[in-house]
This record gives sequence, structure tokens and C-alpha cells, in this order.
Amino acid sequence: MSITISVLLENRLSYNAKKLLHAKAGLSLFIQDENDSILFDTGPDDSFRHNAALMGIDLTNLTAAVLSHGHYDHCGGVPWLPEKCRIICHPLVTSERYSAIRFSGYTARIKKLSLNNDYSRYHMEYSSTPLRIGERFMWSGEIPVARPHAYGVIGGKNTTVDYVKDEGVLIYKSDRGLVIFIGCGHRGLSDIVRHCQRITGINHVHALFGGFHLRSASPRKLWAIRQFLHDLKPDKIMGCHCTGKWGNLWLPEAITPSTGDVYVLG
Repeated sequence: MSITISVLLENRLSYNAKKLLHAKAGLSLFIQDENDSILFDTGPDDSFRHNAALMGIDLTNLTAAVLSHGHYDHCGGVPWLPEKCRIICHPLVTSERYSAIRFSGYTARIKKLSLNNDYSRYHMEYSSTPLRIGERFMWSGEIPVARPHAYGVIGGKNTTVDYVKDEGVLIYKSDRGLVIFIGCGHRGLSDIVRHCQRITGINHVHALFGGFHLRSASPRKLWAIRQFLHDLKPDKIMGCHCTGKWGNLWLPEAITPSTGDVYVLG
């Protein structure tokens, strides 16, 4: 059994894509096999729906929409999802969050990273634990990390450090191994993969697809990721969005998906 992955939105426009497609900072993937169709993330606005129409993709009968985490460039398109759509995400996806600089006990907010989406129109399934979706798809739930990296702050007056605990991934159990769809990789690529292996009992990774958050990573971190992937030996590495050109340079034989691209994985 194979899956078809249509890149509805990514930072760049594919050379082969229709020129009327929108490319914006964010991510949205339409993933379909013989039994189920999943929308993974929505990008920052209605561009995913605009592009889906031009690509001939019908979003009205989704098995589910999966939100990797609550940053605006991944869940900003929620208001344009079909009415009563099933949405799967972590309970903390609605947290108010900001990028920030912290020093001497003082926090300076820089930019709001969340949106006040109205989720009342949808069939919400909040889960911090793994959840089966259809025949072969699975929501990872919360990904444990021993030493998480901070990405801004959460909260109104009383702020706390944001470790993006709400970030989960979409897993597809293919005949060739796991296909792991990653929104931004805030929880760390190695921790994400190990979690997916643990909850599925499947060690081989057929493909890693999505944002790996490596666009400004240090050479030390990138070397560690490169070594991890060398040992993991996935069949395909498909880094886009926040992986960045710098990150992709360090990834062995990486493919860089763009808006409008369509891939079929066995």
C-alpha cells in the first residue's frame, strides 16, 4: 500500500508548480492512502485551501486534520477547515505564546506566535497520548524530552518558559517502515524518532518528512543529527519549512519538498 503526499503549503514554490499557487512561511500537507485522507497542519491562513483547489484536491471528506502544535504558521488556517471537521491535537495547542528574550529575571516579548482560533465549530480530540487515526495513521501524543529547548514563553501576566510540549507528529505505518510527518521539530529530531519507534514497536524508518528546525542550528548540533541519521538509515529524508538551506546541507541526500510538489511513497 502506498501514500500520496501533496504539499499544499511550504515556504517556497516548486519550480514545477502552477504559478497561481501561494507559498508562505508555514506547512500544510494532504496525505492520502486507500482508506484515509489526513490534513497535517494548515499553514498561517487560507492559502492551503486556495492551493488545494488549484491542485484538484477535495478537503471536504477528511478522515481528520492533525495540528502538530499551536504556532500560527501551523494552525492559522483552522478557520477555513470544513465545518465539523475532526481535529486531533495536544490539549495545550490553544496556549498563548510569544517569542521572547529573557534576562536578569525580566522577560521581553517580541512577537505573538499563537492565534485565538475558535475551535467550537469542530469535533476536537485533544490527546497528549498516542491515538490511532484510521487504519495506518497514528498521532504520537506528547513527545518526552529529557532536556527540552525553550522557544519563547507561554501565558499572559504570569509567563512560563515555552518548551512546545504540545508538539506531536503524524505517523504512518507503511509496509516499508515508519513514515514520520514533523511540523517543526521543536522537540528534537532524535527524540521524536525514538518516541515513534517506542510507541509503534517498529524500528525502521522509511521516511522523515517535514520541518526539522535546523535553519540556524549550530554545527555541533547538526553534526550530531547527521550522525544520528547515519545510524538510523532512513530510506528518505525530506526536509522543508524550518529545516532551511543550512540544515539541508548537513542532511545526507535530503530531498527538499516545496509548495505544489506531490510524492508517492510505498
